[in-house]
Amino acid sequence: MKRVLLVQPSLQPPGGGNGVAAWVLQALVPAHRVTVLSWQPVEVAAINRFFGTTLHGGDFESLIVPRTWTWLPNLLPVPATLVKLALLMRYTRRVSADFDVIFGVHNETDYGRRGIQYIHYPSYLRPRPAVDLRWYHRPRVALSAYYALADRIAGFSLARMRSNLTLVNSDWTGAHVRAFLGGEPRTLYPPVADPGPGLPWDERAPHFLAIGRISPEKEYERTMRILARVRTEAPGLRLTIAGTSDRHSARYLAGLERLARELGDWITFRLDLDREELRRLMGSHRYGIHGMREEHFGMAPAELARAGVIVWVPRGGGQMEVVGHEPALMYGDEDEAARKITAVLQDSAAQERLRRQLAALASQFSTDRFMREVRAIVTAF
Repeated sequence: MKRVLLVQPSLQPPGGGNGVAAWVLQALVPAHRVTVLSWQPVEVAAINRFFGTTLHGGDFESLIVPRTWTWLPNLLPVPATLVKLALLMRYTRRVSADFDVIFGVHNETDYGRRGIQYIHYPSYLRPRPAVDLRWYHRPRVALSAYYALADRIAGFSLARMRSNLTLVNSDWTGAHVRAFLGGEPRTLYPPVADPGPGLPWDERAPHFLAIGRISPEKEYERTMRILARVRTEAPGLRLTIAGTSDRHSARYLAGLERLARELGDWITFRLDLDREELRRLMGSHRYGIHGMREEHFGMAPAELARAGVIVWVPRGGGQMEVVGHEPALMYGDEDEAARKITAVLQDSAAQERLRRQLAALASQFSTDRFMREVRAIVTAF
């Protein structure tokens, strides 16, 4: 039994990265003595409800970055994610001496010694993709200064970071890590909680479902426009957007609702559903669609695929691995998406083939597989 320090800013929902951290914790508590070091307290009830874990407060110990370190960044009018991560790295060095393994679940880490790092998308791959940029990232001079400040606070060393055992969420992310940071990362697909079998295919609604955070980079308006085109051939088609929202998403959500009213009454919003409600929704739909162009893994498409839904994704990012690089399920522009979706909707044999294909891929995203690999990695480290 090893003493493991699991470092993650937050395990609270929503967010795919927080879900990965929650399942790393679930994997390790039966086999090791685990302490979670985080920016905010760990509230297991909300984590279990959203991510499908079965954690108990007594399974692990908790360390919270002290308020003397957090009060100033928490007051800033912007997320200040890099500064918070820098402070978290710096504080980790102060408390890590009593642990056998340090496991970081938020991209590249430098805790002053070799550890395990799980990279969703490299933080030090700069400049960031345009989809990640917000108003406070401009102008570029200010952004460069912000990077320099965060690196100085962290005392970050690329050499120490490269000595870590690196895990990545997809082969696509792994290629970026190898090209820009070096090393030989190991792909460990994120865990997707078993949604259950759902309804038989002929009892499912022949409609579309889109799930995930309500956030501009998810491009829900793109999926709405695509399906508006498909409706010229399938006028009875409907779309349900089941998303998680917060105060930062209010303006974007209002824009989506305006567009939905313009397109017609065939679009429904279901917000902030609990895990059981989302499972029922996925298990009662035949088709799904995702809009983000270069999703680093694609938790939403993976959840839909595991639920037996035929799901279409943009041609880019780790989500291509979720659908097995199947040409019929990947699209570039909106015209191509509408053509491919329409073709499949009109071909029952193609639907059967795609369902079998996605079902065969689903096991690589299971929580059991993920936990077995995490335990083996920590034991061998």
